[in-house]
This record gives sequence, structure tokens and C-alpha cells, in this order.
Amino acid sequence: MIYRFAWSCAPVCAPARTAIISGMYPPSLGAQHMRSQVPMPAGFRMYPQFLREAGYYCTNNSKEDYNLTKPGQVWDESSRKAHWKNRAPGQPFFAIFNFTTTHESQIRKRPHKAVHDPAKVRVPAYHPDTPEVRQDWAQYYDKLTEMDAQAGRALREIEEAGLAEDTIVFYYGDHGPGMPRCKRWPYNSGLRVPLIVYIPPKYRHLATPDYQPGGVSERLVNFMDLAPTVLSLAGIQPPAWMQGRAFLGPYATEAPACTFGFRGRMDERYDLVRTVSDGRFVYLRHYMPHKIYGQHVAYMFETPTTRVWKRLHDEGRLTPEQDRFWQTKPPEELYDLSRDPDEVHNLAGRPEYREVLERLRRVHREQVLASRDLGFLPESEIHSRARGGAPWSVGQDPLRYPLGRIFATAEKASFLEPEAVPDLLRAMEDEDSAVRYWGVMGLLMRGQTVVRENADRLRAALQDPAPAVRVAAAEALAVHGTEAQAKPALALLLEHASLERHDVWTVMQALNAIDAAGERAAGLRAALARLPKQAAGIPGRYRNYVPRLLTDLTAE
Repeated sequence: MIYRFAWSCAPVCAPARTAIISGMYPPSLGAQHMRSQVPMPAGFRMYPQFLREAGYYCTNNSKEDYNLTKPGQVWDESSRKAHWKNRAPGQPFFAIFNFTTTHESQIRKRPHKAVHDPAKVRVPAYHPDTPEVRQDWAQYYDKLTEMDAQAGRALREIEEAGLAEDTIVFYYGDHGPGMPRCKRWPYNSGLRVPLIVYIPPKYRHLATPDYQPGGVSERLVNFMDLAPTVLSLAGIQPPAWMQGRAFLGPYATEAPACTFGFRGRMDERYDLVRTVSDGRFVYLRHYMPHKIYGQHVAYMFETPTTRVWKRLHDEGRLTPEQDRFWQTKPPEELYDLSRDPDEVHNLAGRPEYREVLERLRRVHREQVLASRDLGFLPESEIHSRARGGAPWSVGQDPLRYPLGRIFATAEKASFLEPEAVPDLLRAMEDEDSAVRYWGVMGLLMRGQTVVRENADRLRAALQDPAPAVRVAAAEALAVHGTEAQAKPALALLLEHASLERHDVWTVMQALNAIDAAGERAAGLRAALARLPKQAAGIPGRYRNYVPRLLTDLTAE
């Protein structure tokens, strides 16, 4: 059966796989950023560990890419040679086969032998209709065809072993297509995934009443739901700490009314977006609306579509729908998938959709508070507050993470309402550094007039004890202050961009701030070129990002 509205909660692989392996919402774990690395909470486990305890032989072939440190042995085998055939005779198995055939890197790999005609592909309304874009989309469909054949071979192995009627099969992707504005973006275009589940007749009693072979389910399914569902099918009660909902097996739950997605740091670029959908409408809430959609992620710019799209923007040759990717963002977006499947007509400002907007906004706010979403901490503070432990524990402690106060300030900061400025100035005096950070961010996001009117307060914030607050204040002055105000701010940013002096997350924040300053920071180019690109103690999953930023900032 096809689950028509299945969502990865993240539009990129590592946080998506984090949700799958844990059964949890990654922002609750502090694991929402691309290729981050945090510990799991004490006593929590990855779902294959429950299966292994129940006697299953568990294999993974072969990509893991979790943002969580594995709490002990997770798999019996995890390698390119891992296979259920290696189990003991008669032993039940749980096996994952990862096909990377349709990965972003394969869409742009040349030379390529065409299967689908580029002239016949459908180009979504947000992309320009050019030969390069058509070629990338056609090649994506070619790779899908190739991957389906790979999946067929895996199924034949089961059939040839006489196990087809004893094996429940899940087939799904880990996020939307690898094309720009799909991958990395928490629209339906980046979150919706294919999901097919086959339950053989002898195990049909484990299905829910809506299960029909060859049918289609309208139930909302999220990647958080896969772990509890697999456990439920195996007769294992999902632990209470799992946030996902089983949708099959004896522990199946009622269907949710809404499903959720998110966007955090994507490789070397920071952002903060949350998404809610009820299956028809998609609501996006932008907490950093001053950043453009199409930030320069180096890996994304290797795709021909990205490069031609940006060139046409620079030349002024795009339609408004196509050009939006290169603009700053509104605080809110709302789309009706039944009428606008490409999500290009924002309904957030339309009076006739106010009730829908307010309903999904309310659901979003409830989700942030209920999940104890850690995304409202700067990444450096996730780690400094956790002190080597699990960020989850920080999130559950209202003293270490006063989310209500932090979230309220982030809301005021990012809605960009002029009358909120006095509240933001008061927030800059708060005892909690994350509240102060959002107070500063609120001034930064309002632009030149507000920054210059409050330059004295921002200059004082350059001395804040928290690096994230200092860097945010420096960015505000460097981008929007006078030349005299920008000079000391740029000096502070340069100092915070050194891995010899600061942690990798502060350095990434500082380098992004220098990039935002544009030509004002041109005089830093030689000094940036001398900065170290690596330092001892940087976890391996973060090691590519500072070099990418420095390469971009020092390019002639």
C-alpha cells in the first residue's frame, strides 16, 4: 500500500536519518543541524537495539549518517557487505538496504546515458525552464528508474530464498528530490517521500483496517513514526520517550491531525524554519527571514540547475515565482497543495485563509513547546549548555532552557513588527543569553534604521559574555551600521572567525556574518586567507564547513 502523504521531517539526509533511527523529533534532541553530532539521552536506544534484544539479526547496508552518537552496538552488521543471509539458520531478520543511486551527486554526474527525454519532463513553477534544468530533472528520473531495478533485485533475493511471504517490506526515500529548493527546503517539495509497505497475507492481522493491498492511505506519516511502527510489527511496545506514532501492528495509534518538518543549519549555512501540514495546507514559519532562501551552500552550487538559476537571477530574467529563491523570506508562508502543488502562491496574507493560517500557526507553537524544540538556541549554546552531555536533558530542564521566554522573544524578533522593538531592547538585558541573542537578532532583522537608532545598545552587546550574542550584535553593526560603527564590529567578527580561539560553531556563525557584510568585509580577505581551516578537537562531521566558508570568502 502507498502512503500518499509521508513526510521526512527534514529535507536533508542526516537529520532525516536521525529521526528514523531514534523515533524522535531531532530538534528535541538538539540534532537538527546537518551533520551535527550529539549524544543520545541516558537510557535511550536506537530501535534496532530493541530488535536485536528480541532475537532479530539486524543489518544495515550501509549508510548510517546519524546526528547521534550510537549508544553501544546498534547493528549485527553495518557495511557494504551486510546482509540478512549472514544470520543463523531460522533467525528472524531486520535488514536495511540503502540505495544512493538518486542522491544529489548522481543527478549532476556526467557523462550520462539518457533514458527519459528532457523535453518531456515537467519543470516545476519555481525552476526556470532551461536545457540545464530539464537535463537535471530528466537525469533524476533516470536514476529513479535505475534504483527501482536495484530494489527489484533485493526483493528477488527474498523470493529466491522462499521468504517473500514471511517478510514485511518498507520502501521509502529519505527526503524529497536532490534538486535545489527540494532538498534542504521544508516545503512539501523537500519533505514528501515515497512510502510503500507490503504486508504478506499471513501477517495481515498486523495491519490497520485501512490497509488494502495495492491501495492508497491518506494517513499522515512522518519519519519519527517508522521506528515505533517497526517495533510494533515485531510485537515490541515502543518506549514512551519515542515521539513517533506507530501506524501498523498491535501498538498502532490514531492518525495525527498534522505532521511536522524543520530546517536548521544546512552544511555551512544557518537558518531556522519550522513547517506544519494537515495534508492539504503547508505552513512555514521563518525565524531568520532576513536570510535569502538560496544561501550559498557550496555542495548545492555544484548542481547545474543551481548555477543557471542564480545566473538568470543576476541577469534579471526570472519570473517572480522563479526569482523568489534568491530573495529574503516573509515570516510566514501558507500553501494549498490541492490548488498549488508547486507551493509558489503564498496565501499567508489573504484574508480568506486567515482561519487556516491561525490554526496552523497555533499547532506550530504547540509543537515547539511540547517537543521542547532546541532549535531556538544558537548551535554553540546547544553544546555549551549540554557540557558534553545530551542536549535533550538541557531541553527538558526549564532552568537551563527557559523555552517559553526564549521562544516568545524569537517570535517577536522574527515577525518584524516595528512596535516590538522596545520588547527586544528589554530582552537584550535578560539573564538568559538565548533571550539576549534573539533580542539582538530582532534588531538585525529589522535593518538599517533600527540598527542605527540602537547602535549604542548593540555596541554594548559586543561585550556580552556569550559568543553568539557578540557575533549577532557585530553582524548587525557590520551590515547595517555606519562605516564607523561597522569597523569595530568587523574586527570582532574576524577574531571570532579563528578556530584557534573559538569553537567551530562560533566560527561558522562569525564567517556567515562576515559574508553577510558583503563588500564592507572586503578588507578582511587577506586576514581570512591566513586563518586555520582546521583545528584539533573538531568532530569529523563538522570538518568540511569552515574550509568551505573560508574558500568562498577569500575567492577573488
